[in-house]
Amino acid sequence: MPRFGMLHETRFPGESAAYRAARDELLEAERDLRRRIEEVAAKRRRLPLGALVREDYVFEDAADGKPVHLSELFAGKDALVLYSYMFGPDMEEPCHMCTPFLDGLEGNAEHIQQRVGLAVVAKSPPARLRDLARARGWRRFRLASSAKNGFNRDYHGEDAAGEQDSRIHVFVRRPDGIHHFYSSELNLLPSEAGQNPRHIDLLWPLWNVLDLTPEGRGTDWYPSLTYR
Repeated sequence: MPRFGMLHETRFPGESAAYRAARDELLEAERDLRRRIEEVAAKRRRLPLGALVREDYVFEDAADGKPVHLSELFAGKDALVLYSYMFGPDMEEPCHMCTPFLDGLEGNAEHIQQRVGLAVVAKSPPARLRDLARARGWRRFRLASSAKNGFNRDYHGEDAAGEQDSRIHVFVRRPDGIHHFYSSELNLLPSEAGQNPRHIDLLWPLWNVLDLTPEGRGTDWYPSLTYR
């Protein structure tokens, strides 16, 4: 057991008393943050069901161009996590932020899909999405085109002018049909001073890893599609 006034007895080679005092202060804050994250997650799980989805949207599977309904994306599960990807037909390149987020999602997709359905939709046509998936090595999550339906507009992945936006959604299946349950909304709020909207940061390994370092994520660096 830790001695009185100590959070734990583990010490790292050569650390000073000043370092340990500062680290313990941070450790208290980290513990408080973990508790707060768990409280927010519990509150999210207690959300009432949202509205029934008014249509079983028909997407086009990027792999073969065949129709696939929203209900099929559940893949037999009761919940579906669906990401609206910023890659419209008029964009020369996919979003430089969405794309590395999906790179990370690819690595965990097999595990996620043990419990829930998982899919990514974008407004570009299937062939364009298929070429991108092959180039990036995406194989584990389902990628589909929303070019021929109104999903993006209805669920705020696109504005009236056709400008694309990113959003992560959760839909649930119940006896009376498919309900909307949750969508990320932090990027709908005004940005706080010195911050971008950062609406999916807790799901994104990139920023969480960089935030462990003294330099942090920085103020002027953003991921790119390629690095040379």
